[in-house]
Amino acid sequence: MSQWILINKKADFTALAKANGIDRVTARIMINRGIAEEDFDAYLNPSLDQIRDPHDLKDIDKAADLLSEAIDRGEKIRIIGDYDIDGIQSTYILHKALLTCRGRVDYVLPNRIKDGYGLNPHLVDRAGEDGISCIITCDNGISAGEAVARAKDLGMTVIVTDHHEVPFVLVDGKKLEKLPAADAIVNPKQADCPYPFKGICGAVVAWKLVFVLYEKRGIPVMRALDFLENAAFATVGDVMQLVDENRSIVALGLERLRKTQNPGMAALMRVREIVPDRLTAHQIGFVLGPCLNAAGRLKGADISVELLEARDQKRADLLAEELASLNEIRQDMTQKGLEAAFDQIRDRGYEKDRVLLLYLPDLHESIAGLVAGKVKEGLGHPCFVLTDTATEGVVKGSGRSIPPYSMYEEMSRCGDLMIGFGGHPMAAGLSLRRENIDSLRESLNANCRLTEEDLIPKVYIDVPMPLDYISIPLVRELKRLEPFGNGNVKPLFALRHVPVRSLRTIGRDGQYLAFSLRTGSSDMAGVYFGDSRAFASAVDRAYGDGAWEDFLDGFRRDLKVRMVYEAQINAYRGRESLQVVIREIEPDRE
Repeated sequence: MSQWILINKKADFTALAKANGIDRVTARIMINRGIAEEDFDAYLNPSLDQIRDPHDLKDIDKAADLLSEAIDRGEKIRIIGDYDIDGIQSTYILHKALLTCRGRVDYVLPNRIKDGYGLNPHLVDRAGEDGISCIITCDNGISAGEAVARAKDLGMTVIVTDHHEVPFVLVDGKKLEKLPAADAIVNPKQADCPYPFKGICGAVVAWKLVFVLYEKRGIPVMRALDFLENAAFATVGDVMQLVDENRSIVALGLERLRKTQNPGMAALMRVREIVPDRLTAHQIGFVLGPCLNAAGRLKGADISVELLEARDQKRADLLAEELASLNEIRQDMTQKGLEAAFDQIRDRGYEKDRVLLLYLPDLHESIAGLVAGKVKEGLGHPCFVLTDTATEGVVKGSGRSIPPYSMYEEMSRCGDLMIGFGGHPMAAGLSLRRENIDSLRESLNANCRLTEEDLIPKVYIDVPMPLDYISIPLVRELKRLEPFGNGNVKPLFALRHVPVRSLRTIGRDGQYLAFSLRTGSSDMAGVYFGDSRAFASAVDRAYGDGAWEDFLDGFRRDLKVRMVYEAQINAYRGRESLQVVIREIEPDRE
C-alpha cells in the first residue's frame, strides 16, 4: 500500500495568484514544484531566452574547433552514437549539422547484441580500416577509456559528447574522476565543468555543440533551432527531469513537433494515430519513443535514424510502419519476461531482498531494462535483470532504481564483481561472469542502506481540494504547467469522505471502474484504471462480506471513499464536462 503525503510548502498563495493572474491552487502547485516566486513568469511563459549558453560547457569551443579543422582538411569524421532514443536523436542532430557544414561524415550506431554499448575498441579498429581521422561520440564515451586510448594510438582525433555519470575511483574516501584521454570532452557532469545545469540529455549536449560549430563556420546560429524538436524528444525519451532549461526545451520543442516538417516524425505520428496538434510529452515517452527504441532493441537503431532523415514520404511511411511493428513484438516479449521475473521472485523467495537481482537466461537482452523497470514499478524496489550473452559465461543486464537508491554509486561499491558497468543514479547497465551473480546479489543487499520507509511507494498530493472547487477554467489553467513528466509531475489532489452515488465496472473485461461522486449539490463522474479487485476486497473488509456486490447492484448507497485524483475535461460530441481520474482509492467508512 502506498503512503499519501501532502506537500505542505508555505507561501502567500493569494498574493502570488493575484500578481500572476492565476488561481491560488495553481500558485500552490508551482510552489510545491520548487518554483521561486521571482521565476513564476518564466515558468508560465517558456521562451528561448531560458535556454542556457552553450559556451559554458567545458571543452565545447575546443570540440567545435577540432571539428571545424577536420572539415577544412577534408578528413573523414565518424559519429558513434547509441541505440536508444537519446543516442538516435543525438546522432541525427550531429549528422545533419556536420553535413550542413559540408563535412565528410558518417555514423555508426552500435548493435546492442554484437557491439554492446557505446564506443568500443573494435568499433575504433573498424573506423581505422575505413580511413576515419576523427571520431565524435554522442550519448556515450565518458566511460570508454580503453577505446579512446586505442583511437589515439591509431592517430585519430577523439571528441566525446556525453551526459552520463563520470567514472570514478575512491581514494582515501574521495572521488577521483577517471576521464578518457580524448582531445575534447563535452559533458556537464565533469566536476570542473562550469555549466550550471547538469541535467541535460545527450542530444541536448550535441545540440549545444551545433550552436557553437555553426557560429565558427559562419552559418546562421538560429538554424540550430531546426533541431529543437529533436532535443525535446530526446529529453522526454531519456526521462530527464523537466526542470530548468529542460522544461523550456520540451515546451518549445512540443510546439514545433505539432507542426513538424520532418516526414519521418509526421509518419510516425500518423501510424500511431496521434493528432499532431494534441501531441503531449506523455505520448512521446509512451507511444512514439518506444517505437524508435524498438529498432535498437530488436534489429538495428539505424532504421530510426533513417526515419528521421527520410525525405520521401513513401519511404518514411514504410519505416514508421516497420518501427510500430517492431514495438508490438517488443511489447509481447516484455510481458512474457515480466511474468518470468515475478515467478522467479516468488519461487526463490526474493521478496525479502531490498535490492532485486534477477537472472532470466532466456530473456532477450534488449528487454532487460524494460522488465527491470516494470518490476521496480510493481514492487517499489531497485531491480537488476540479467540475461545470457553470446560470450560464454558472461551475463549482462540493466537496472532501474527508486529515488533514495543511487544505482551507479551503489554499483561502484562492488565494481570488482563486474566486468563493466555505467549509467545514472536511476538506471544502469552492467556485465559480469555468470558465477558472480549470487555474490553480486549478496553484496548489493549487504551494502544497501534503504530503510523500510524508503521502500514504501510515495504519492505526493498538491492540494486537498473539494470536487466542487474544480472548474473548466481551472483545469485549462493547469495545462499551463505542462509539459508534465519526470520532475514536473501532473498535479494531484485528494479528498476524504466522498459519497459514491453509484459505481459500475467498465472496460472490455470489466477491469476498470466508473463512479458517480457526490460534490456539494451535484454529481461528478470519476474513472479508476487501477486494481479494481484490490479495491473490491478493501470494500468488503471495511463494510462486511458481500458489500461490494451490494454496492455494484445498487442495493446499498452508503459507500464513502478517500481518493487521490487528477482533474480533467471530458469532451464528447462537442460538449465539455468535468471528470476526475482517480489514481489512488480506499474505502473511508466513518
